[in-house]
Amino acid sequence: MKPYKGYLGTIEFDETDVVFHGRIVGIRDIFTYEANSAEELLTAFHECVDDYLEFCAEQGKEPEKPFSGKLALRTTPEVHRLVSRAASSDGKSINQWVSDTLAEAARKRIDEGSTKVTTRAH
Repeated sequence: MKPYKGYLGTIEFDETDVVFHGRIVGIRDIFTYEANSAEELLTAFHECVDDYLEFCAEQGKEPEKPFSGKLALRTTPEVHRLVSRAASSDGKSINQWVSDTLAEAARKRIDEGSTKVTTRAH
């Protein structure tokens, strides 16, 4: 699904109940939605985001931003060394090189239409 008002949601399919469901990701609160069709799921997701924003307003709290722009990454010393060399060879900082490389990989994945739907059978 495309982001709605900056928020993303999951898509899961329950084979037993034959229903799609998901939740808003990137926030601490748990807001879920479900539907019987893909079209209804999209509408339910949008309504869920709107409900979350309304809930925050009613509670007088600032809605969480789903993504801060900060990404903690742990890797091996060997990969760290390789990334450092690659960034240096491109004349970039490690942060800029990693950000550019991740953005390129993510765009490619999204352009290929590789959204995964998780299926659960009880």
